Amino acid sequence: MPTTTVQLDLHSQYVSAELAVPLNELQLATSWNLVNNPQALTQYGPAVRTYLAGHLALTGTNGAAWAVQIAEPTLSQAQQTATGPYQEFVVSARLTPPAGASVRDFTLKYDAIVREVKTHSVLVSIRRDWERGLNNESGTEGVEVGVIRADPRTGLVPLLPVNVEQGSAWQGFVGIFMLGMHHIAEGTDHLLFLLTLLLPAPLLIRTGRWGSFGGTRRSLLNIVKITTAFTIGHSLTLLLGTLKIVKVPDAPIEALIAVSILVSAVHALRPLFPGRELIIAGGFGLIHGLAFSYTLAALNLSAWQTLLSLLGFNLGIEAMQLIVIAVTMPWLILLAQTRWYSAVRTVGASLAVLASLGWLGDRLGWSNPLGKLADGLGAVGPWALPALAILALMGFGLGRRRRVHTKM
Repeated sequence: MPTTTVQLDLHSQYVSAELAVPLNELQLATSWNLVNNPQALTQYGPAVRTYLAGHLALTGTNGAAWAVQIAEPTLSQAQQTATGPYQEFVVSARLTPPAGASVRDFTLKYDAIVREVKTHSVLVSIRRDWERGLNNESGTEGVEVGVIRADPRTGLVPLLPVNVEQGSAWQGFVGIFMLGMHHIAEGTDHLLFLLTLLLPAPLLIRTGRWGSFGGTRRSLLNIVKITTAFTIGHSLTLLLGTLKIVKVPDAPIEALIAVSILVSAVHALRPLFPGRELIIAGGFGLIHGLAFSYTLAALNLSAWQTLLSLLGFNLGIEAMQLIVIAVTMPWLILLAQTRWYSAVRTVGASLAVLASLGWLGDRLGWSNPLGKLADGLGAVGPWALPALAILALMGFGLGRRRRVHTKM
């Protein structure tokens, strides 16, 4: 049967929890009409809060009780391999220890459902813990704390001791650094903007159009300038957004990111702002930085953790950007010296136009097939890179052979 999950996030002064409670099991425990009831949340939301408040308690090592605040539940769809789809209430809670008590050592009492339904079980895990580098977004999985089940002989529900090992500032820094790398690796839209803006970087402009290859040194210099401008832009708003000095809703920011890709893609097809790529990269970098800041702001870190995280997250972003540029741009520079580059640039920029339009539609509330295709671009990247390398080597080789033949 579906299980309850309790995911804990450890902060410096409190612990937050997210409880996922399956409706069918909760109905067995309470006799409430929950399953297949469209009004379940409206009718039973307040009762769910009261019920959970009576079944969730924490005590410190000295036996002192923690303060427990239960938020309003939301209704969500879930699925387990063995049971198939089902509905669950998702409820957040804030758990605050007495002054001076550790958030890493406590005893958890949780007997909702499991006290009445003896076959039920509760999976408890640590989802986020900055000091140990756990953030639930950088590819790291939560750490299981234990499973709460009723004793089959006595029917009693045991308490669960939670004693989390101490972490360190270094582990926290490394975890956030990996989060920054993961954020870019998974952030197809951020990478697509930068790569599309760099697509015409190796070229000169002739009569209002992109012309021939401008030389390796010039190309590398353009790449460094554009990447640096983008870095300065997003670093500034990452700082302002994380410190909550600037607060902008995420919906318009996500839409503007799609617009930034569209503008850079059209520029890659035909020069819109020749010689002003730095301004565009830096300006749109401000928009992308605000999107980055939502990740750190959501972690609710202490002041010193925030400062370390800003450094680590930004370095992680830059490291992944540099890796992507390092494995991509040499092939583009090589291709730019061939006749094939015009076609490659046109196809790449056109795909970016379609992806940006799809994302823009999605982010403005219009679900469309282009948006779904754009979401899948990240999976294509690892395959596109070797294809680009092969194409560059073939094109450069054929061009060199043609030049040798002409001289003869």
